[in-house]
Amino acid sequence: MPVTVFSPLTLPNGSVIGNRLAKAAMEENMAGAGQLPDEALFRLYRRWSAGGAGLLITGNVMVHAEALTGPAGVVLDAHSPLEPFRAWAAAAHSGGARVWMQINHPGRQVMANMPGVAWGPSAIRVDIGRNSKRLAQPVEMTAEQIEATVARFAETARRAELAGFDGVEIHAAHGYLLSQFLSPLSNRRTDRWGGTLENRARLLLDVVGAVRASVAPGFTVAVKLNSADFQRGGFDAADARQVIGLLAPLGVDLVELSGGSYESPAMTGHSPADERTRAREAYFLTLAEDLAAASPLPLMLTGGIVRRPVAEEVLAGGIDLVGMGTALAVDPDLPNKWRAGGGAAGHPRAGRDQGQGRSVGRRHGPSPLSAAPPGQGPTHPPRGSAAGRLRPGNRPAAPCPAPLPDLAAGPAYILIAGSSRVRFQSWLRRADSDEITNAPTQMPTSVAIACQSRKSMPPRMSWRNPLTPYVIGS
Repeated sequence: MPVTVFSPLTLPNGSVIGNRLAKAAMEENMAGAGQLPDEALFRLYRRWSAGGAGLLITGNVMVHAEALTGPAGVVLDAHSPLEPFRAWAAAAHSGGARVWMQINHPGRQVMANMPGVAWGPSAIRVDIGRNSKRLAQPVEMTAEQIEATVARFAETARRAELAGFDGVEIHAAHGYLLSQFLSPLSNRRTDRWGGTLENRARLLLDVVGAVRASVAPGFTVAVKLNSADFQRGGFDAADARQVIGLLAPLGVDLVELSGGSYESPAMTGHSPADERTRAREAYFLTLAEDLAAASPLPLMLTGGIVRRPVAEEVLAGGIDLVGMGTALAVDPDLPNKWRAGGGAAGHPRAGRDQGQGRSVGRRHGPSPLSAAPPGQGPTHPPRGSAAGRLRPGNRPAAPCPAPLPDLAAGPAYILIAGSSRVRFQSWLRRADSDEITNAPTQMPTSVAIACQSRKSMPPRMSWRNPLTPYVIGS
């Protein structure tokens, strides 16, 4: 019988996912006091769980309280109370979905004005051109810091299991710490963590081994891995193939494939490095199909998938699970609609499907952050208006509505993995226009998230900075 998006998937550890659709990780930046999940996240995950996806993967949860991508990041460490995480897991389970916690360390991908540490395999700053100085200058990690990081991942995974999550996904993609060690561009070490691919993969393998040893056999351990960094001389598809082979004997249950980093954001579909990331709706399908042909582990593919025919094409290419972020942020009920026979795209950029006469997945069409409620057009400032001319740093902050919109009241328009710095800057321009601030019922949830998060920001950090923590990297 052919595999469809509603076929169940049994993982190597025996756990079963009810269908082949997963809500991929998106960095919510919605932590409450103490870097803990609260009702805002519970409400959001109840909404997603009701939508019919077989698996929900949380936005990245940091293993080190002193290493955060932003002030509203969630942390689960040895000192975190478990009750908020139990409530989060229960909310995500409420509609029948499995739920995994994505666990992460940002390494050098932290803002320069964030308190805490900026660590990397080598003391090489992220290079994003003229904005590079907004990212912290990292220090090269010592052996003791590396070993402590391994222990932190294991402790976070152990406590995620205690809180009721079904598994963890170890984030080794998108230029975060484990990905930094894998890349020869950011890892210039000459000790046992640098040089050959086997050495560069040592930290990831040690983390996986420690996590697997800290949890029950039935608890899922997954890894998110770049299919390629899309940088000349960086981690490439041949490296990914070898790393998947190294992970197989360690008890890994699934590898999610993505691509890119802050320096080359292929995960947004905007990388200039490889035309294949822009040529189709599923950005990394060509690379994933090549990896699937020889993979000893089940694979999940994430990146730009919004329509059922494309999801079925992914499965036909040998991929086991389809990850969707933007589509489920715009329409949390998309899996249920597909099951009922609807095939509409869940992404407002879905060109031809929405009569715009443009190809799906390319850099045009309205941003998800500009989407208005169903039946209304996107809200952009009038061309040439004062709102359209405003730039970060020279305008007043947009007022936050009171009360904030209810995340469960309609589609969840959140800051999503598909958003880029350009889109976020565009949203900030729109946020100062009357169209949004005077109509809170039409306000994208992303505005509410920014308003919530702004309250806990360090005094020196501007919420209007286009490179503040709301640049998404899950």
